[in-house]
Amino acid sequence: MAIRERLSGNEAVAVAFKQMDLDVMAAYPITPSTEVPQYFSQFVADGVVQTEFVAVESEHSAMSACISAAAAGARAATATSACGLALMWELLYVASGSRVPVTLALINRALSAPININNDHSDSMGARDSGWIQIYSENNQEAYDNQIMSVRIAEHKDIMLPVMVCQDGFITSHAIENIELLEDDAVAKFVGTYTPQSSLLGGKPISVGPLDTPQFYFEHAYQRAHAMIESKKVILDVFKEFADLTGRAYGLFEEYKMEDAECAIVVLNSTAGTAKYVCDELRAQGKKVGVLKLRVFRPFPIDEIKKALSHLKAVAVMDKSDCFSAVGGPVFADVRNACYDLETRPQIINFIYGLGGRDVRVEDLKHVYSALDEIVRTGHLGKIYRHVGVRGV
Repeated sequence: MAIRERLSGNEAVAVAFKQMDLDVMAAYPITPSTEVPQYFSQFVADGVVQTEFVAVESEHSAMSACISAAAAGARAATATSACGLALMWELLYVASGSRVPVTLALINRALSAPININNDHSDSMGARDSGWIQIYSENNQEAYDNQIMSVRIAEHKDIMLPVMVCQDGFITSHAIENIELLEDDAVAKFVGTYTPQSSLLGGKPISVGPLDTPQFYFEHAYQRAHAMIESKKVILDVFKEFADLTGRAYGLFEEYKMEDAECAIVVLNSTAGTAKYVCDELRAQGKKVGVLKLRVFRPFPIDEIKKALSHLKAVAVMDKSDCFSAVGGPVFADVRNACYDLETRPQIINFIYGLGGRDVRVEDLKHVYSALDEIVRTGHLGKIYRHVGVRGV
């Protein structure tokens, strides 16, 4: 039976970690993710869980401890944001390359400099090619659900890749929303017990993260890439099983009023809620608009995205981070690539928005839809790499 609660996104994630029965949590505080280990450490102090909580001296050490614990056969997790993820950088690749199923709650925050503690996606997008599965959360309910599902995905015997679950710092992490929790025993049954195929304590000598010479490195890199490809099926299987348990159905992305749309916005995380609101307003005016909310960014669902966008005339991809490539953001690059092979493909433009926590207003998204409407009317693509919400632009 569902338990109705009112929780912030951070507390919801901490509750998910509690219900997973983690063996190890290693963490170092950084805004706005600090509350996740703070809440969880209280569960440890109260004896609610038997988790070994490791208070380390840096985020680099936190990920090191998680990798070591997972390699020894323990279920391990951590949480961080922004510069904390950047300090873990070396270890992100070690985790995926060592095929240890660590799970991470990433509370998205802008990277310095200048110093900024507010939300954008520069941290997770910077790590998009580190071999981690990435799942994004529109609201607190999704953050909780995604975190529970992440462990099943990471620990699948054919995958064994780390997973980061992302949510928007302060916007959802600190906002309190109505949420439905699962009962502890239901989560315990769903996630099961972590039983690694091999571990440092398994009785058979193994090496984790050794020197890999040219004779072997390429093969190991191929195996990691193949696991990422195969993870899409596992993700969908886990999503279906979770839907059967809870009634909450998730996919690789969510299509909102896309069936007869002529143009649409592609967006991640909490901004999807505002985009749906604007979409409804424009629909009431007779505009054929839609929203595609990406949930799983790694692996990138290229075939599914191609199909979902194939009937559109114009698409605006919203990036809450910038590659500084002078040609657009990271989500834009992948979405545009997905549509390249279409015989008739939509005109695609990119909008960089919300950097450093800049509010994304209804007016901003109306401006984006207006730009799409002009492309549909005139057939003229215009400037591809654009910004919205910047003063003076």
